[in-house]
Amino acid sequence: MRVLVAPTAMQLRPLLAKFDTVAAFLQSPLLLVIRLYWGWQFAQTGWGKLMNLDRTAGFFDSLGIPLPKLNAIMAGGTECAGGVLLALGLFARPASVPLIFTMLVAYGTADRDALNAIVSDPDQFTGAAPFLFLLASLIVLAFGPGKLSLDALLGKAGGSAK
Repeated sequence: MRVLVAPTAMQLRPLLAKFDTVAAFLQSPLLLVIRLYWGWQFAQTGWGKLMNLDRTAGFFDSLGIPLPKLNAIMAGGTECAGGVLLALGLFARPASVPLIFTMLVAYGTADRDALNAIVSDPDQFTGAAPFLFLLASLIVLAFGPGKLSLDALLGKAGGSAK
């Protein structure tokens, strides 16, 4: 009869190293997909705000946002330009900062109930419109745009294309 013995940490180390190599290979393609999809979504959303400026300003006014037309231009411009930069992976980390700020403002104004429910009802928080935009921006800020980006191609220090 053969007895199975659990492998030791020393025996698992080479296997885990190979697993880490394979997983690390997936990092840049995953970051590329996140950047392309959410960058395009940001750009479209921002373009929509800019092309429907009076409607967007009216919505901002209904939320009590001061200087609604100016803020609509700023939010739309940030989302449009930031989204394009995110998708291209050009100055991706710096571009993610104003996108994060814009999504936090969106939570604080248009989705205040979801923001207030972050602890009591996390599903409401994660189901709110800004959540995935915010998450994608935070991922790019934290991990950089990846090797499949213009930042990596051009060797931009500001993009830190890990």
